Amino acid sequence: MRKIAVFASGNGSNFQAIIDAVKTGLFEADIRLLICDRPAAYAVERAKSAGIETFLFNPKDYPNKESFEKVIAGKLADAEVEWLVLAGYMRLIGPVLLSSYGGRIVNIHPSLLPAFPGKDAIGQALAAGADRTGVTVHFVDEGMDTGPAIAQAEVPIHEGDTADSLQARIQEVEHSLYPSVLRSLLNNQGDENRAKAGTGFRFR
Repeated sequence: MRKIAVFASGNGSNFQAIIDAVKTGLFEADIRLLICDRPAAYAVERAKSAGIETFLFNPKDYPNKESFEKVIAGKLADAEVEWLVLAGYMRLIGPVLLSSYGGRIVNIHPSLLPAFPGKDAIGQALAAGADRTGVTVHFVDEGMDTGPAIAQAEVPIHEGDTADSLQARIQEVEHSLYPSVLRSLLNNQGDENRAKAGTGFRFR
């Protein structure tokens, strides 16, 4: 059973989807730790309810990213974490964690990357007048949403969509896609999936 840590900064709905998937047996994983940079984030309450240990930190308490990532790396090592799963974590992963977990860090992003990377991907899609967007699960590298794609799912943009209505449909897809991809990565051929990353296979 793979030991994982989830990184989240906000509501944590994808975190909850992962918790629920593990509870219902969709895939086997031991969620050892929640890493959170915002003490008021609702993801912290989700962790408490599930009995998952949380490491909270304020980046302003550290001189730089390297400093707080070294502390995080220590917590991950103590918990024997093998994979890092980003679920609405609003910070770029830096060299400290990449050097230890390269190829074992995954993220979910609300667009069909490489379209609309970075913050407010939903707002970007609406502003561009796109007729579709979607969800991408990808490996994390040093860039912002630039790592190799593992899986994508399309979400149509309807006439009259607002950011809220589109976000609701995207999240519905996310909550299904992310656990499915994690099941494949963690419980089956993780090395094979890493080799396939970037080939653009899609869930529809």
